Parts: sequence; C-alpha cells; structure tokens
Amino acid sequence: MDKRQLWERYQEYLYVSDELGLMLDISRMNFPPDFFDRMESGIQKAFTDMAALEGGAIANPDEQRMVGHYWLRNPSLAPTPAIATEIEGTLARVQTFAAHIHAGKVCAPNGRPFTRLLVVGIGGSALGPQFVADSLGSAADRLKVHFFDNTDPDGMDRVLAEIGPALAETLTLVISKSGGTKETRNGMLEAREAYRKAGLDFGKYAVAITGAGSELDATAVAEGWLARFPMWDWVGGRTSVTSAVGLLPAALQGLDIDGLLAGARLCDETTRSPIARANPAALLALMWHYATDGRGTKDMVVLPYKDRLLLFSRYLQQLIMESIGKETDLDGRVVNQGLTVYGNKGSTDQHAYVQQLREGIPNFFATFIEVLADREGRSLLVEPDVTSGDYLAGFLQGTRTALYDNGRESMTITVEKLDARAVGALIALYERAVGLYASLVNINAYHQPGVEAGKKAAGEVLALQGNILAALRRIAGKAFTAEELAAELGEEETETVFRILLHLAANPDHGVEMERSESFCTGSFAAKG
Repeated sequence: MDKRQLWERYQEYLYVSDELGLMLDISRMNFPPDFFDRMESGIQKAFTDMAALEGGAIANPDEQRMVGHYWLRNPSLAPTPAIATEIEGTLARVQTFAAHIHAGKVCAPNGRPFTRLLVVGIGGSALGPQFVADSLGSAADRLKVHFFDNTDPDGMDRVLAEIGPALAETLTLVISKSGGTKETRNGMLEAREAYRKAGLDFGKYAVAITGAGSELDATAVAEGWLARFPMWDWVGGRTSVTSAVGLLPAALQGLDIDGLLAGARLCDETTRSPIARANPAALLALMWHYATDGRGTKDMVVLPYKDRLLLFSRYLQQLIMESIGKETDLDGRVVNQGLTVYGNKGSTDQHAYVQQLREGIPNFFATFIEVLADREGRSLLVEPDVTSGDYLAGFLQGTRTALYDNGRESMTITVEKLDARAVGALIALYERAVGLYASLVNINAYHQPGVEAGKKAAGEVLALQGNILAALRRIAGKAFTAEELAAELGEEETETVFRILLHLAANPDHGVEMERSESFCTGSFAAKG
C-alpha cells in the first residue's frame, strides 16, 4: 500500500469524537473490505444483548445476577428506583466523608488530620484504584495513597516501612465484597497488627467497602470502624472502579471523581450507538475479533506513550483476560476463549520488547495510546525547536510506522489530555468493548470460575499443610523424606508435600522448626525436637 492509499484508508477508518476528546484509528488493521458487512448481524446482536444488560436482564446467568456498572455513572438507568437511590446516596456519602476527612472533621485519635491512605484489596479492588491514583495523582494529593494488593508479607513490610511513623495519621480502607477473600483478609490482619504494635486502635482508623452482612461488614460493626460503604452483587470487581471501590480512594486522594464519572457517562452514551462505524467500543471489539479470528489467536500489546498510563495495561489485563478467558460458551460448549494482554509504556518499550514485535514472531496486534498534551505549561527545548514531548510523539509515530512496514497491525487511541474525564472515558470504552466482544464470541464475561477454582485448590493445599504440621509435631526429633511423610499421611501428591515442607523449613512461624538437606532435590528433612 503506497502512502496515498494509506492516507485515504486513514481518513476512511479514523473515528473522531470532539465531545469525548477521543480518536480511534483502525486504518492499520488490515481487515478486508467486506469485514464490517460480514460482522453486521453479530454486532447488532451484541448491541441488543448490551441493551438488555443495561435494562436489568440477568446478564451473568451462571450466578443469576444483573450486571450494573453502567448504572453507577447514570443511576436513572437502574432497573428499580431503590437501586438508583442507593447509587446516588452512596456517591453523596463518598463525597461527604472525603470532605470531612479533608476538613479534619473526621481525624485520627491524636486529633491530627489524616495525611495518608492505605488501601487493602486485591484484583479489581486494587487495580482500579491503583490505576486511577497513578494516572491522576500528584504530590499535592490530599492523602498520599499506599496499597496492600497481595498476601506477600515482604510486600506489606515494604509498604509499612514507607509509611513509617505516619501510620498514626493513616486511614485504612479495606475492600472486599464477601469479606472472605483471603488475600484481603490477610492484609487487614497485617495492618491491624501494625497499628497494635504502634499502640493504635485499628478500628478508629478503618473504613470498609463490602457487601451488606458480609464477614467484613460484621467485623466493621463489631469493632466500631469509622465508616462502611456498600458493594453490590451486580457490580463485578473488575468493573467496580466507578463504584465506591474506586471513587472513595480517589475522593480521599483529592481527585476529581465528578470528572471521572462524567467522562465514563459520556462514553457510555457514545458507545450505545447501534452504528458500528460510529461506536468506538464496537470498533475495538470488531478489531479484536478480526485480529484474533474470534479465538484469541494473537496477543494484544498495549503501548501507552504516557508515564501516567503505566498501570493501564495491568488494569486491562484483568478487565479483558478475566472477562474473556473462558473454557465454555453460553451454550455449554468447550471453546477455550481468551485474549492475552500485556504492555508497559513508550518509549521505554523501544528499549525492551519492541525489537521482537517488529522482527520476531508476528503473534500480536498493538494498541498505541497517545496523549496529545505533554504537560501543563511550556516545555524545555532540548534541541532547537524540539522538546522531550516531541521526541515522545516522534517515537510513537515512528514505532507505529516501523511495525506496519513490517506487516504488524495496530490501532491508535488518541486523547487530547489526560485528566479525570479522559480516564473515565477510557475505562468506560474498554468496559463496553469487553461486553460487546463477549457477545460476539458467545461467552459470559461477568463470572470467573477459573479464579474460584484456584481459590479452592489453595484451600486444599492449606488443609494439607495443617495435616503436615500435626505430623511434624508428632515426629519431632526424627529425620524423614517427603515421600515418607506423604505415605504416612496417605497423600498421593508427594510433590505438594515436598513443596509445603520447603516452605515450612524456610519460615519457622508455626511453632515447628525443621532442617532440610543442602540439596533442594533430595526431599530430606529433620523435625527439630
């Protein structure tokens, strides 16, 4: 394709929304001329499915739940007045609570205002707030935010060390719909112990976002926590960022949650268009289908050319992969669907894996994300008539061209500036694209049986660990191998027994001490008396 043809294709396949301040260029995806015609019936069905979902239909049949994250930014769409009132009331409470924290009306027990925020959550209860915090935060934030987003003790120690003596002025927000998520429960217990060691009453620093009547809700009531905010069963974790899950941390940080909601609401309105060529979410979903044959045959590489969008690819990994990665379709057929997402940021990637993208295996398509405004105010000229931002823009265009010249396809999303409105729009754009794509490939995007299977398997491992610890206490002072201990327990998974023993030998936290042989391979241990 010569340059004239490429320009004509660009003009034909560039979506522009001045109202959203967003452009989507699909001209460098090499779909055939009849592609949109062939996909028309499928995308129209997806629009119908989406309209039913927004109207309150059971869109998550496996769990018999509605899916209502779109109502969060427009409560008038909610299927009942009670739900609309609850959404509006929660938003008002979020804004009021954040204002009281900022004004010192709600303060630490020592009378000093809160200056820091510790968010305890995992998955969507952390990734959404983290993405918003990093993309919109600054040194002038009202509360400096930290995260416990895993059950890694060393990771939590690092966060606590960073907070240091400021723990006495740190508000802790615990987020878990069921209250039974073990990673979040563990983070809460570790935080509580840190406060106890500092001579502080955890309940006077704690806020819960959880389901009504959950384990966490009961704990917050019993311990007199500062506040409780709801999570609803019709909002999934990975689409919860415009609920209290994302809005409360952002409001406490001092970010513009009204702008975030406005951007998401406007994008929702735009992406309800039943004309695919005028709907950016439909264009994304259709390009995903084209690029991967509707089977996930290629990876999606997300390349944002903005440091503030570093976490966007991680956020999209959960949103897309947890939604699309399913073994069966809605008819119960085994389909093993998926869409792998990875990415970092430009131009850093040009010194990392772009080499392979251009010259290695062509098993991907790229999505470039461009922010036109470099910074607030004027930039330094690092060369005559050239700024650092000019280089960033040049690297984006150059990489995009270099990939295309070598047969690698890409899309480009452009926003005018990265503010709360734009972040809200990006979140809503991809949420809608995921829902439409799920309809195209006939899967349930709103459950996660694979995650639940992993949790169940982890529970079985911990139950086996309990049996192993009991056995070790019985044979204190004796040497043994993993095979011998597994046989004594009647356990066929000798490898699992061995790996548990390795972990216990390295972490004498259970009142049982062990020694192991110098070699990792022998499986020989001795329980100390």
